[in-house]
Amino acid sequence: MGTLRSYSSTGTRRLAAWSSYQAGLRLMAAKVAQEIRLGDLFVKEGLITEQQLQEGLAEAKTTGTRIGYALVHLGFVAEEELTRMLAKQYRVPAVDLAKVSVDAKILKLIPANVARKHLVLPLRRVGRMLTVAMTNPTDFSAIDDLKFISKLEIEPVIVGEYTLRKHLESYYGGSEEEEMSSMLVGWEDFDDVEVIEEDEDDDYSALAAEVDSAPVVKFINGLLTDAVQKGVSDIHIEPYEKEIRVRYRIDGALQEVMKPPMKMKAALTSRIKILADLNIAERRVPQDGRIKLKMKNKVVDFRVSTLPVIFGEKIVLRILDKGNLTFDLTKFGFEPKAEKDFMWSISRPYGMVLVTGPTGSGKTTTLYSALSQINTIDTNIMTAEDPVEYNIHGINQVLVRPEIGMDFPAALKAFLRQDPNIIMVGEIRDISTGGIAIKAALTGHLVLSTLHTNDCPGTITRMLDMGLEPFNVASALNLISAQRLARRICTNCKVEASYQEEYLKSAKIDLDWVAKTTLYKGEGCDQCGNLGYKGRCGFYEVMIMSTPLRKAIMNEMGTDELRDLARSEGMLTLREDGLKKVERGVTTLEEVIKETTVAD
Repeated sequence: MGTLRSYSSTGTRRLAAWSSYQAGLRLMAAKVAQEIRLGDLFVKEGLITEQQLQEGLAEAKTTGTRIGYALVHLGFVAEEELTRMLAKQYRVPAVDLAKVSVDAKILKLIPANVARKHLVLPLRRVGRMLTVAMTNPTDFSAIDDLKFISKLEIEPVIVGEYTLRKHLESYYGGSEEEEMSSMLVGWEDFDDVEVIEEDEDDDYSALAAEVDSAPVVKFINGLLTDAVQKGVSDIHIEPYEKEIRVRYRIDGALQEVMKPPMKMKAALTSRIKILADLNIAERRVPQDGRIKLKMKNKVVDFRVSTLPVIFGEKIVLRILDKGNLTFDLTKFGFEPKAEKDFMWSISRPYGMVLVTGPTGSGKTTTLYSALSQINTIDTNIMTAEDPVEYNIHGINQVLVRPEIGMDFPAALKAFLRQDPNIIMVGEIRDISTGGIAIKAALTGHLVLSTLHTNDCPGTITRMLDMGLEPFNVASALNLISAQRLARRICTNCKVEASYQEEYLKSAKIDLDWVAKTTLYKGEGCDQCGNLGYKGRCGFYEVMIMSTPLRKAIMNEMGTDELRDLARSEGMLTLREDGLKKVERGVTTLEEVIKETTVAD
């Protein structure tokens, strides 16, 4: 008896499934028949030709849209004519959504997923009657759903599908996949991205699988690939109260590129943290990590930094693309004397070379380029860096980790027991690091390092303020180079420029020099993104140590006296070096004024 009851139950389920399948087929057939009838009506009214109808039906089938949308999308018919004809056919009033503003309270009556599913937009409510814009006012199943959800009577009005879809996105926003897909337009080969796993942690496997299945994966892959292809140096992902902003730093300037949907904030942050092997549960303290991606035939490193802000976590990704790195110092843009002095100083067997400037001015690139010039098989080169930005073959690079006691002084002490010829210190931050570096420079080692100062004379003053002895500083230094990065004029849209006299005077630009110099700027074109700039050039202030300068340092002369003395020996200040680039049409006067100052 139990077997018979089981068989009967199974048969009932199969019959119900078959009935449901048959109903689905009938509904599909009815929809296709309606599309064809409407198409025939369009042909009969003279709106389209028979051939256009067939193309429209094929397009509608491919894209999963209605025939009216396909015809408008293909440009065969104006949507206003189509809507007017359908209104006449269905005896339902048409509405112009461009003239309607929908209140937020009305939008809440119909959920976004229902509105997208049935292609409807609630417009207004009068008592128990809700007026709804629809593409098909005879879709009674949709009307029944709307009645059930809103608990109101439905009054349909007709609107073109093409217009309705745009207004649905405007009012409700696109779906998660649609919004992400729209941002991927123009991003190519983002599927050809492979994450290189260095240390895999099983603790994150469950969450990683969840995030990997989301549209955010394609978005992040596309974002990183697009940034590398455009030569971006940094990607900024910034959460605010009502939006997320993504900005690229291109040629030193930040540009807004997109605003991802707010609902993707957590997924975006989690995805990047997983790739960078960071703690995704920790949102209260800053974190640093690295992502290594294989893109086509090259490997690109991303340095990741997260920072808690009031509306989430701001993420900055520094792109370390060794393929775009130029190690040829002759192409940096040094003036002839400055280049000669710099090459002489790094070829010395001992002494100290300092490169100074603010963050992002290219100091590390200059030092790497100098090391590449002197990296030979018979030389032992050791570097202490925080962090190690680029891996260079033949150089022993050490990552400084203060949290375990491996700071710059500890690394330098260890280096001196490793028989080095050349030592590079990422940055001289205090008297301890500076003292050991100077001792190394005075005992037969070439020491290269950086310092955060504004110009060359100011570097000496800063070292003395640290507590370093003047005679040690004077004896150890070979050369100091201060630098800035400025944007190059786009060669494709380069035109002559002129400036107001008041502007030139306020910037302390010599009017006589302007009178005999042809100034240029970029008008803006497709190649430079209408910015007028493409690429970067450097401004360099190079001060080589001479006997008079060493004596001035030991006498603890001030910054202004040191500057005047160095200029009398042929040193160009940053402003003077920049103006020479302006004379040659390499950059604009605005860039020079923005990056340099005139000493009073």
